[in-house]
Amino acid sequence: MSLPPAIHSLPTDVIHVTSWSDPVLERHGHDARSTYVEHFWLPILGPTTTLFLRHVAHRFDPAPEGFDLVLPDTARSLGLGQAGGRNTPFLRAVARAAKFRLVRLVGHDTLAVHQRLPPLTRTQLDRLPPSVQAIHQEWIAEAQRQPDVEQLRRRARRLALSLVEIGETDEQVERQLHRWQFHPALAHEALRWAHERRRQPTVDNVAPATGRPVPA
Repeated sequence: MSLPPAIHSLPTDVIHVTSWSDPVLERHGHDARSTYVEHFWLPILGPTTTLFLRHVAHRFDPAPEGFDLVLPDTARSLGLGQAGGRNTPFLRAVARAAKFRLVRLVGHDTLAVHQRLPPLTRTQLDRLPPSVQAIHQEWIAEAQRQPDVEQLRRRARRLALSLVEIGETDEQVERQLHRWQFHPALAHEALRWAHERRRQPTVDNVAPATGRPVPA
């Protein structure tokens, strides 16, 4: 595969990697290290491009604002050779990610990368083996049955407020939320919110400054 002109212009020693922000993907996309990407994007992208995106996702954890990527070292760490000048397996992997609009060149030496991958399109799904398509359909059905994070947060907050109002201690509230299968971080945030809500001056749960119900 010959490199597209944009990727062909990338330096071969060091490039800067920055996040390609997309609010829709941030809400509905899938982390490059997720099971969804491993099961469903891998057959589309191929192992090398998937491995590259996973590597970049790990690098974003300590450096969310961006980082420099030393290409020879990165290629070796991924088990890729550097022979072949610009037509290296590593740059071909980057080019394939660009083909699916998962990365794009910014300037002459910066690569913007989506930190989350979108759900597969219908055309992409049709390229998967029938057995994998069936697994994807089951995955979607299961995801639709499960409440999203915002629904879970609202539910945890309501339950935490109820427990605080009946006099449970902080430890008892968090322990009970854990029993109800809420993640510890979500339980802690819900307890903090419940205390803040209790401190708000309200009359019959109406904010005096606006006359509107206080939002949950």
